[in-house]
Amino acid sequence: MYTEGLEELASAGKPVLVTGATGYLGGHTVSHLLGEGVPVRVAVREESRSKDVLEVLHRSGVDPAGKLEFVEASLDDDRGWAEAAEGAAHVLHLASPFPLTPPETEDELIRPARDGALRVIAAARTAGVPRVVMTSSFAAVGYTAKPGNQYSEADWTDPDTEGLPAYHKSKVLAERAAWDFVRAEGGVELAVVNPTGIFGPVLGDRPSASVGLVRAMLAGRMPVVPVMYFGVVDVRDVVDLHVRAMLRPEAAGERFLGVSGPALSLFGMAGILREHFPAAADVLPRTELTIEEVEEAAKTEPAFREAAGLKGRIPVISNEKARSVLGWRPRDVTRTIVDTADSLIGLGLELPGHVRA
Repeated sequence: MYTEGLEELASAGKPVLVTGATGYLGGHTVSHLLGEGVPVRVAVREESRSKDVLEVLHRSGVDPAGKLEFVEASLDDDRGWAEAAEGAAHVLHLASPFPLTPPETEDELIRPARDGALRVIAAARTAGVPRVVMTSSFAAVGYTAKPGNQYSEADWTDPDTEGLPAYHKSKVLAERAAWDFVRAEGGVELAVVNPTGIFGPVLGDRPSASVGLVRAMLAGRMPVVPVMYFGVVDVRDVVDLHVRAMLRPEAAGERFLGVSGPALSLFGMAGILREHFPAAADVLPRTELTIEEVEEAAKTEPAFREAAGLKGRIPVISNEKARSVLGWRPRDVTRTIVDTADSLIGLGLELPGHVRA
């Protein structure tokens, strides 16, 4: 983990404002900052959500030691953001709505994602906060097909791409709006992190949708998988990338892809789990549907629609910029998937025989 500058930040006594702390990435981020002695101010939609953050800290063994405070502020309301940003050292804007089921209209996701980002950045600018680091997504980079399927930070998903899910569109439009605001208004630096699928240890009850795939496989709820390739990155490395983007001068005005290495398929993930958790071999997926089978299934099963839209493409995603500019070194993909499963088992997910290789 990158620690250069954190000691100075801790001694300065000014809090880092974190949004989205009740989420998977947010919980890890708050735990890491507090563990390094950095004061943290968490923006929560309502006061009752503070207990979720405290539960994550308890599970991670981190004592806030008087360095944690909460403020109420919602992405879809102006109230609270001025107070949230006042006196903050930096802002880590991790929050963005993610639906458990498809929304009735795209605007249910786009409006709070886009307008919420603008509220946070505008409040930071008014308060004199020097830098905002915003969590975007590979969804804003590589969901429009291109020759060779090679993607870097120079690429953008076209929001008008046919079949693009509403969540992916919300990430594109929110990030675009954030860059447009900073370029037009000035007065605050922006850096953006674009992670691929986030996996790794689970601290609370709100893991990423990606972690849900591992849980479903180990629980025997995915007897077959669609042909689908995606980038993988460890949640701990995404935290590290955000900290580097917050503290390194070179990060200002830049976006950084977060990916550990070559794209992994769902079937490849099942293979990693089968090798390291042989007790679960009988419940793990043994069949990978063809593109044609996925497209047919997508006609009646919404869960297959994203895979159908990707048409079996294997994205080649570069992490060279994060490596060369910020010195970022992510974990091995296999280690991340194994650690994900281990944490789920530690939280009560039962495997046949409970035996590890």
